[in-house]
Parts: sequence; C-alpha cells; structure tokens
Amino acid sequence: MRIIRVLLIALGLWLGWYGISLLLEMNPADLRSIALWFAAGILLHDGVFAPIAAALGVAGRRLLPSGWWAPVACGAVCTITLLLIAVPVIDRAGALASNPTILNRDYLAGLLISLAVVWTLVALLLRRVRTTRPTVD
Repeated sequence: MRIIRVLLIALGLWLGWYGISLLLEMNPADLRSIALWFAAGILLHDGVFAPIAAALGVAGRRLLPSGWWAPVACGAVCTITLLLIAVPVIDRAGALASNPTILNRDYLAGLLISLAVVWTLVALLLRRVRTTRPTVD
C-alpha cells in the first residue's frame, strides 16, 4: 500500500508541475483570464450553488421518505450536471451558417431525452424502494 501511495503522490506532483509549466508559457492576458474564471467559479460555487444545494438537501430530507433520498439526490445531481453541460449550446450562439458541422444537433431535444432517461431511472428506483419491505430479524 505504501508503494501505491508513493507512486500516486509522485504522479500528482508531476501532473502539478506539468500544469504549472503550461501556465508559465501563456501570455499575461490569458493568465488574467484564467485567474478571473477560476476566482469567479469558486465564488459562484461557494456563494450560490452550495447554499442552494444545502437548502434543497435539508428540504428533501424533511419532505421525502428516507428511502427516496438517495435516488432523488442522484437524479438531481445528474439533472444539474446535464443542464450545466447543455447551457452553452442550447441557444446555438456558436453556430455558423458557413460551417454546418458546428453545433449540428438538436441539443435541446438531446437534453430533454437525457433528463427523461434520468428521471425514468429514478422513478424505477423509487418503485423498487416502495415495493421492497425491510425484513425484521
């Protein structure tokens, strides 16, 4: 186990060094942009997303039966992830008439189908939770 830890630490240090070396090759304007996006991401997460997630988690624990917590939480995490991935392409702002291969799909339909699959699976899990009863020893 110690060898694995040492190898993982060495790999992590090497990857960190490699990432820093790539940053040092960038021009100052790009570095400022990276720093701004990094800081904004942290502030947005800690100031908006984390409190909302905590409030929804507390509300879900109070409103939902205990067997439903895990499936609904997984469905919510998948939904948020899919929405965040889809936001940049839903409005097709990057599409170019001169190049039809850029954003050449119906991303809204794909998002809706993905969400339907996620919540269908959640519903199946909830049905399984409801039909299985704990055994008493």
